[in-house]
Amino acid sequence: MPDWILGPSEIVRAFATALDTGDLFPHVVASLSRAIPGFVLGTLIGIALGLVAGVSRVADLMLSPSIFLSYPVPKIIVLPIVMVWFGIGDVSKVVIIALACFYPAFINAYYGARSTRAILVWSALNMGARRWHLFWKVVVPSATPMIVSGVRVALALSFILLFAAEMVGARAGLGYLIKQAENSLRFDLMYVSIITIAVLGWVGDALLRAAGHRLVRWQEERA
Repeated sequence: MPDWILGPSEIVRAFATALDTGDLFPHVVASLSRAIPGFVLGTLIGIALGLVAGVSRVADLMLSPSIFLSYPVPKIIVLPIVMVWFGIGDVSKVVIIALACFYPAFINAYYGARSTRAILVWSALNMGARRWHLFWKVVVPSATPMIVSGVRVALALSFILLFAAEMVGARAGLGYLIKQAENSLRFDLMYVSIITIAVLGWVGDALLRAAGHRLVRWQEERA
């Protein structure tokens, strides 16, 4: 059997050893210090602009064509350009993660706002609601389920881009650890790093699901 193929028991032992020695934690902290800011920044900007474009024809014409045109382009392709602009440090990694998270957040918020039922809008207007209240009390709650879905997609993309970004110019992090483990033929550490990324992604998604369930509970109760 090739050296790079390890059995489940060997991987579990390697994972337990990495936890026991504490060697894994600095890399986890380094990765999260890049992934979380990039995820938060990208999703917040994407949600805000997506909602605005969904309710404003002017903003839609200004933002949507360029965003939907550039959406299919793999974001990792622009990593060299981002590194030229922001250097090879953590800032460029945060920026590329934020860029990847921006698109699903924007698109889901955009379509969530546009899918707001007209009867809700007209009912609110007939009861004297102002535009700003209409936006916060009708459009945002109506778009919330799609926004949550977009945020969950953005979270997965943040870990995918994190792995790729940490392969270049990083001195710590799970992506860096995978690269170093492969170069030094420490395949046990490589599997440990991959599993750690998967666990972090699963925990993050579970937290988002729980938060999303609370946010859309009113719709489930109404149904």
